[in-house]
Amino acid sequence: MAKASSKKTLVIVESPAKAKTINKYLGNDYIVKASMGHVRDLPSKGINVDIENNFEPTYDVTKGRKKLVSTLKSLAKKSDYLYLATDLDREGEAIAWHLAELLGTNPDKTYRVVFNAITKSSIQEAFESPGKIEMPKVMAQQARRILDRIVGYKISPLLWKKVAKGLSAGRVQSVAVKIIVERELEIRAFVPDEYWLIPAFFTSDIDQDYKQQWSDFLATEINGKKPTLVHQNKWLSEHNAFKSELVRVAGKKFSAKDEASAKQIFDAIVDKEFKVDDLVAKQTSSKASPPFITSTLQQAASNRLGFAAKKTMRLAQSLYEGIELGNMGAVGLITYMRTDSTHISGEAIASSRSFIESNYGSEYLPEKPNFYSSKKNAQQAHEAIRPTDPSIKPGDIQQYLSDEQFRLYDLIWRRFIASQMTPSKWNVTTVTIAADTPIGKCEYRTSGRSLVFDGYSKIWKTNSTEQQLPHLEIGQSLRTIDIDAQQNFTKPPARYTEASLVKTLEKEGIGRPSTYASIISTIQDRNYVEQRERKFHATDLGEIVTEKLDEFFPSIMDLAFTRQLEEELDMIEDGKLEWVKVLKDFYGPFEKSLNIATEEMKHAKAETKPSDYTCPDCNAPMVYRFGKNGRFLSCSKYPECKFAAPCNNKGELQEQIISDIPCPNCDKMMIEKHGRFGKFMGCQDYPKCKTIMKIDKEGNVLPPAAPPEPTGVHCQKCKTGELVIRQSKRGPFMGCNNFPRCRNIISIKVLDELKRLQEEGKWPPATIEEADIMLGRKKKKTAKKKTAKKKSKKK
Repeated sequence: MAKASSKKTLVIVESPAKAKTINKYLGNDYIVKASMGHVRDLPSKGINVDIENNFEPTYDVTKGRKKLVSTLKSLAKKSDYLYLATDLDREGEAIAWHLAELLGTNPDKTYRVVFNAITKSSIQEAFESPGKIEMPKVMAQQARRILDRIVGYKISPLLWKKVAKGLSAGRVQSVAVKIIVERELEIRAFVPDEYWLIPAFFTSDIDQDYKQQWSDFLATEINGKKPTLVHQNKWLSEHNAFKSELVRVAGKKFSAKDEASAKQIFDAIVDKEFKVDDLVAKQTSSKASPPFITSTLQQAASNRLGFAAKKTMRLAQSLYEGIELGNMGAVGLITYMRTDSTHISGEAIASSRSFIESNYGSEYLPEKPNFYSSKKNAQQAHEAIRPTDPSIKPGDIQQYLSDEQFRLYDLIWRRFIASQMTPSKWNVTTVTIAADTPIGKCEYRTSGRSLVFDGYSKIWKTNSTEQQLPHLEIGQSLRTIDIDAQQNFTKPPARYTEASLVKTLEKEGIGRPSTYASIISTIQDRNYVEQRERKFHATDLGEIVTEKLDEFFPSIMDLAFTRQLEEELDMIEDGKLEWVKVLKDFYGPFEKSLNIATEEMKHAKAETKPSDYTCPDCNAPMVYRFGKNGRFLSCSKYPECKFAAPCNNKGELQEQIISDIPCPNCDKMMIEKHGRFGKFMGCQDYPKCKTIMKIDKEGNVLPPAAPPEPTGVHCQKCKTGELVIRQSKRGPFMGCNNFPRCRNIISIKVLDELKRLQEEGKWPPATIEEADIMLGRKKKKTAKKKTAKKKSKKK
């Protein structure tokens, strides 16, 4: 390890929190600074990729980083050595390379250090054996950046022209939207099939009649809701009872497709005597899940904590970079959170085994450590997400963490400790209950399990809905508590949640776990999908864009092609493939598709699709059209007939709901309408009367906003308008009455002062700068400093 002499050694990390944490592990010969993320990137305006010249990128200093880069350059010149300690993934490697390029330091004195965890031992080990920047990693990141820039900058303008302004396309985000859209179409096309079940509830207490008690229990409410399956199982267990399903009738598998066939069987068994016909008991064990990788952490945090992927990654970043723990100072609590490897270091395994044995006993410690296999392309140099020190228990440091940080750290800590514990053991019993009936022997079957040894589940609780069975013996008579024939219908595929979408993206090889959070955030920000009750629904806009891209860019939207590109990026990182070749192979077919789409793609608003509805005004067929607020129904004779009506996501006509609320401006009735921000009330006489009234979350109609109150004060920005008092959530403020052409806003606190200045002829001033000085937004520049400088020069 190169050591500094009389000068300092400069260490650059990405964030101030990370800098603060590792600073305490390095001596006084080191200056630790943060780059604040990327310092150089493709400029936001223009494509900035020379496609004709081997896709040569043009980089520029990231906006707002020029002063920082100047500071880092100055420090680098004064330092003997430069250590680049950015994150250990592709992105971190690229940041290190950009820093080295910008600072222009001597390559022989520039080192790259990486560490999975921000601990004293990890930092010391990294600095004792520094390396160099891995260019294959950098080129893989550069190839991804250029691919995404080409797709975004070539397709997005096309969508602006053919669908709506402000839209964007992305190499990965568009495929993610397609996955959700396809599920939406599956649900819409789903035709449910009818089937019947005849469940029964039995008890071994044959002298007790629990029928009325069971009925009364089901009718009660617990915390305002009907009893859940967990509550029901508890009641049944307390009454030596259990639920069972009819599985066989006269030696054949039970199946009832309609009420008649179900009723025939029900009538045959309803009053019959049931006995235990068979009983099979065995012991099973279940192993702990592996420690978290990025994708499984996001899934578990979503399912167990209700965290969005973006929040999970933000919280994990803070735990990784370091938290102030009182006298201990800043401590990095978890290992690096962007990983696809379940590998655990020998040191971590040893410390976790020691912790388990001393805190839970030897019976919870397996004879040998538990090892878990990672997926094919996982980088074994990385570790799973784990606590840096298992002895730092969540409860011991809860006071130093926010509630959300504590919950996430607790989740990570428990998952890791559990992963090194013994399996849990269960007694599983399967029971067959039978009765002889006029239609033959009818058999019910059920199973239940009881915990023998908790093992890893002592730490990692599992929510089991399996019922507890009473002690049973073959030939034992049972009493029926309840038996009923129930109509059911097959259900459509479930909509994606954040957890299931992340799981699907990972399974299909779309993007990388480190990008899932930004993908999910982006597709919602673009209004391509929306979450309702934590489930993703495709919007009309998402469906239209997906339809257009799928038609003209089938390769870009193909899951297998996207997966192949990810694999090729991995091959670039491994040094097995040239990045320019990957881009050339991609761009040729892409350019052809782009040219065809430019010529042949029709505007979404010009296209119609037939519907099953007839226009109520002229009896002509109605068609589906796409507008700024999504899909709607319109008369096919438009513009001769201008009848239009909203439709729901299934394409069903939404009847106009005329309220009993009169319009405050013209006395016509208000109508419930749907816009991009949800429901609102609009005047029946629109477009003659454009009055609208908002509807709050509880469905209450809010009165229209009071008209702006004039102040008589002239607007200093546009000079033609007048300042008026408007209302906002934060209270009143002053704005120009020429809004939206003039967006001037001023605090109402200065109203009296502005009136006085206007009376004295001092308002509005000649320039905006003068106005800002008068409003206290800028300080007045004095000439004294300049004079002082001139005098000092003369001296």
